[in-house]
Amino acid sequence: MKVTALIENTTPDDALRCEHGLALFIEYDGWRCLLDAGASAALLENAPGLGVDLSRADAAVLSHGHYDHSGGFPAFFVQNTTAPLYLRPQAAEESWQIRKDGERKYLGVPPELLRWKTRLRSVTGPGEIHPGVWLLPHTTPGLEKRGEKVAMYRQGPDGLAPDDFAHEQTLVVVHGEELAIFSSCSHAGADTVVEEVKAAFPGKSVRAFFGGFHLMGAGGATTLGVRPEKAQALGERLLALGVREIWTGHCTGRPAFDLLVPILGDRLHYLATGTVVTLWED
Repeated sequence: MKVTALIENTTPDDALRCEHGLALFIEYDGWRCLLDAGASAALLENAPGLGVDLSRADAAVLSHGHYDHSGGFPAFFVQNTTAPLYLRPQAAEESWQIRKDGERKYLGVPPELLRWKTRLRSVTGPGEIHPGVWLLPHTTPGLEKRGEKVAMYRQGPDGLAPDDFAHEQTLVVVHGEELAIFSSCSHAGADTVVEEVKAAFPGKSVRAFFGGFHLMGAGGATTLGVRPEKAQALGERLLALGVREIWTGHCTGRPAFDLLVPILGDRLHYLATGTVVTLWED
C-alpha cells in the first residue's frame, strides 16, 4: 500500500501548495482511492508532481462533512469522470461552529458538491467498498457531548443540535492480520476510533494510523486546544492500544504533535503535504 499526502496544512517543499485541509491518495493492491480533497482545487496542482494521476482513481471517500475535506471534490469530478464518492448521508446536512458569543462559522460541504448526485454513494453502515477496504461509521454513544464541547453543531431533521459526528466514517484497510486506519479528523477521539476498529476486526493488530487528532486550538494548527496532559494521555492510550505507526497532522496542531513526541517516539511521524508512506512491500 502506498499513501501520498496531496494536501495538508504544511509542506517542506516550496514547489507544492498547502492549505488548511487534508487529501490522501491511497493505492492498495492495484486499487486507487482519493480520501478527502482539501478545501479547494489545490490538490490538482500538487498531484502531477507527486506522481499521482487523479483521473485514474477508482473511487473517492469523504471522511466527514466539513469544507476543508470536501472543497476540492467538484474539481476532482471534472478531472475524473467515473469514480464514485462514498459519503455518509449526514454529510449533506449543514455543519456549524457556534461560539458562546454567537459567532457562527459554516463548516459544511460546499453546496456545489451535492449537485453531483450521480457521483455520490450514500454509506449507511459498515461496508466493504473494495476487497480488504472497509468504511465504518462510529458506534460509540454520546459523541454529541464532544460536539458541544468544541462548539460544533449540525442542522438535522429535528433542527440544530450538537454534532454527534454521524457524518464521519473511518476507512480501514485489512491486510492479513494487520490493519491500516484512516481517520482524517478523529472527532470521536483517535483512541475511540482505534477501539471501534479493533472491535470490528477482533484479533487483528493496528499497523498504522493516518489522520488528525483534532487537538489544535481556535487559532489554528499553531495553537493547542486542550490541556497538555490531555494530549499526552492520548499518546499513552495509543501506545496501550498497540498502534505501531502514527502519521498525523492537519487538525492535530504542531504544539500537540510536539507534546506527543516524547511519548510515542519513533512511532510518530508528521503527515505533511508531499509525504509518501509505503506499507506491506513485497
